[in-house]
Amino acid sequence: MNENNPNEVGTNVYTRTNHARQSLARAALLALAVALAGCSATQKEKPKLEADGCAMIPPNICEQLTPGTKNQAGLRYVTPDVPWSQYTKVMISPVTVWGGEQPKLSGADRQALASYLHNALVKAFEAKFPTVDKPGPGVIRIQAAISDAEAATPVLRSVSMAIPQAHVLSTLKYAATGTYPFVGSAQGEVMATDAVTGKVLAAGVDRRVGGGSVATAAQWEWGDAENAMDKWAEMTVTRFENLRVGK
Repeated sequence: MNENNPNEVGTNVYTRTNHARQSLARAALLALAVALAGCSATQKEKPKLEADGCAMIPPNICEQLTPGTKNQAGLRYVTPDVPWSQYTKVMISPVTVWGGEQPKLSGADRQALASYLHNALVKAFEAKFPTVDKPGPGVIRIQAAISDAEAATPVLRSVSMAIPQAHVLSTLKYAATGTYPFVGSAQGEVMATDAVTGKVLAAGVDRRVGGGSVATAAQWEWGDAENAMDKWAEMTVTRFENLRVGK
């Protein structure tokens, strides 16, 4: 560089300043992302499908799934031209658990998680719509399945979130990988059908992992999975409400 050339000096100063600003901007965005994730009990992840497709959702529907928006399921499908407003009642089927040939969950855990998701769906829908236990005109049937679930590591998770030095390391892991250490996860499928004809009206697949909320640090091993299920129930009801009014 020619220090006697004011134009060259000015150009280099501008370049360094611009690079510094870009670095600060990237750091600020990363800090914001980490902060937002740290406030949530659960965070969205890309669903993981098996080579043969979905667990519960039929293959012809599974192959039509497309990525959802921020507040929707990770993958979603809605049948065109459904007269949603005609559906005024909801029938919620028992939840199934899928685990392949070598399931990771014990029988007791499978039953407990299935019951939790079923109860979460019933509670969410009962607050908004009449629920029934038999098919009939104007009844939409909600079927849900748990296709994957992993327990958190409670003690280590508590340490990683509650102790400042460990929390710094947890934040660094989140920045590098997008997930916090020792968290649990769950993946589920939900399908809405006409209770009489069985026609698939909508379907979705969603995967969630534990967030960085300190409030959830001391929860039990399946707390992250339960938080995911609560979110699925909330999302399913909200989506049904929106579809009924044309949103």
